[in-house]
Amino acid sequence: MASLHSIKKLGTLQATAISGNDITSSCFYVSALAIAYAGQYAFISLILVGLILFFFRKIYGEAVGALPLNGGAYNILLNTTSKGNASLAACLTILSYMATSVMSASTGMQYLHSIFPDFSVIAATFFLLTAFMLLTILGISESAVVATVIFILNVTCLALLIISGIFYLIFHGIDIGRLNFNTPLKGSLGNALFLGFSMGMLGVTGFETSSNFVEEQKPGVFPKTLKYMWILVMIINPAIALIGVMVLPIDVIASNKEAFLSFLGEKAAGNWLALVISLDAAIVLSGAVLTAFIGVSGLMKRMTLDRVFPQALLKENKRGSSPRIIIVFYLLCLSVLFITSGRLEPLAGVYTISFLSVMAFFGFGNLLLKIKRSRLPRPEYAPVSMVALGILGILVALYGNVKENPKYLVIFLQYFIPSILIINIFLKRKSVIHYLLYYVNQIFDTIQRLSVFSRFHLQNEMRKLTKQPFVYFTKGDNIATLNKVIIYVLENEITQKLKIVTVLKEEQTLSETFIRDFEAIDRAYPDLKIEFVEVQGTFGPEIIDRLSREWKIPKNFMFIGSPGDHFPHSVSDLGGVRLII
Repeated sequence: MASLHSIKKLGTLQATAISGNDITSSCFYVSALAIAYAGQYAFISLILVGLILFFFRKIYGEAVGALPLNGGAYNILLNTTSKGNASLAACLTILSYMATSVMSASTGMQYLHSIFPDFSVIAATFFLLTAFMLLTILGISESAVVATVIFILNVTCLALLIISGIFYLIFHGIDIGRLNFNTPLKGSLGNALFLGFSMGMLGVTGFETSSNFVEEQKPGVFPKTLKYMWILVMIINPAIALIGVMVLPIDVIASNKEAFLSFLGEKAAGNWLALVISLDAAIVLSGAVLTAFIGVSGLMKRMTLDRVFPQALLKENKRGSSPRIIIVFYLLCLSVLFITSGRLEPLAGVYTISFLSVMAFFGFGNLLLKIKRSRLPRPEYAPVSMVALGILGILVALYGNVKENPKYLVIFLQYFIPSILIINIFLKRKSVIHYLLYYVNQIFDTIQRLSVFSRFHLQNEMRKLTKQPFVYFTKGDNIATLNKVIIYVLENEITQKLKIVTVLKEEQTLSETFIRDFEAIDRAYPDLKIEFVEVQGTFGPEIIDRLSREWKIPKNFMFIGSPGDHFPHSVSDLGGVRLII
């Protein structure tokens, strides 16, 4: 298995490119979408989107800076609330990535089909998904090289389009723009900006991706990825929307919204720019597929480490990637592709609600972090007012999308309900196995051989799940705190063994009160084998590494309370140890 230290960490350009391909690919549809609802004032709606994203830049910076581990919203909620709540956010994230990958691949191939019509879009989408699945299996470093090339090419093409539009206005004047701005809106300005903002929020997908592979980034890279993605969104989308309504009549934009950018390029500079933009669209939308594979790989690996998914998925190759996780996600994408036949409407329904919900969960996770982990050091701080405004902006966008497209909610639920049921079955598999054992005993008592065979395998699976010990490092907590720890373990983990460990320096001893508290707790939970262990030394990464090796207990099965300001290590230095109180 490749160690984390043997895998080359990503620099600022590579990490920004992986997430940036998704967020800049939205330029090919979000400007036209905002114009369709906000008309000539779409650029204002998109500036408001940039403002909300600025708030989330601070929200993500604080939360991930305090807990710099893979998993995004899942990781934040896991360390501030229950594993069930965290898994809900993770389910939404996975659905968002599934819809993004299939929708981006299909849209990219449709752009390519408009240039080279002699191929099947569905077949090309299938081969594109397969290609990026194989590339992700090769490793994140190899994927980052491809993502970087795509990112630089795309930003160059978009800059060329904006510059061409400016030159067109210089030489041809602003008569069309003046006409557009003098045209009355269908409704009120407030409603137009509201709907334009709601649709424009779809242009920030990919912003959350960087937090899902933060462990693969060099120190200090993550906040830079947020900064550069925010700059891109703040400049490109409003600029394209404004140039579009200055160069083209709004009714013409509406009739060419599927290929708005290439049509704008043709008007601004001729057929050659339209061809360049179409090719760029196909390439960068393909890059968004790669973003989805990398983001979901980091998330699902973290969930598997936490025993949400079967441990068999964790097997790594020599390059440090987890092929089984990537293949599972690939198969899920193929199922979506064939169920929807590549149609964008159902994909948009799943993507819209799941993506915006994930952003809202991250905002709520930040608030929980302030309340429950107030002593945890963090590189920056997002004021509560900023977090509240960020969440409000997301909820407004979510409401606007559902209000304008009510069927999106129905489509979303058709995918969400089966997904969350499956994840809950994995989370509650101890209870599921108990029920299956009861079912086997009741139904197959008359078929003795089958009954014995079934009971053996179910009981064996139960033993494997419950024999895994967990560890809690205590600083001499009182009985109330120890009770909270045990309740958390019983409610969120499948185990019958818990080691309560205290790390003592030389000549340091525990109080008699703690010993009595531990004995009382041990008697209160007879079904849980609780072992108290004293270790000599100083608590830190070295102690955790040694005990993890000696006891063969993964570090993410070890828990601590929230460290204070004077703790000399970052949470990321502890290798995945979780905060539970």
